[in-house]
Formats: sequence, C-alpha cells, structure tokens
Amino acid sequence: MTLTGVVDDHMLSQYRVLLDREDAAFDELEHAYEDGDGSHFESDYNDWIQAMSRRLAYLRRIGIEVSL
Repeated sequence: MTLTGVVDDHMLSQYRVLLDREDAAFDELEHAYEDGDGSHFESDYNDWIQAMSRRLAYLRRIGIEVSL
C-alpha cells in the first residue's frame, strides 16, 4: 500500500486527537481497575473500546487497514 496523499498534516492532526482520546479513556479505565471500582470499570472499559473503535474506523475511512 502506498501512503502518498494519505498521510499529511491534517491526517496526523486528526489521528492525534483520536489517539489522545483513546489514551485518556484508557487512563480512566486503569484508575478504575486500580481502585477496584467495578461499576466505573465497566463504563470506562466501554468508553475505551469506543475510543479505540473510532480511531480504527478513521484509519479504515482514509484507506489504512490494520490487521492483527
């Protein structure tokens, strides 16, 4: 795959926003885990999964497939 025309300043800026949101959601999840706060853990886990999904969906939308 060629990334010419896909990776530019705008793409990197948008991706950084999504990555920061995912990181913040993971931090909240980590705190809930460390505090043993089960109710917040479930909510924070869902928030993290949603943030990760939005980041991966953005990559797919711009033509970058991530395979595991």
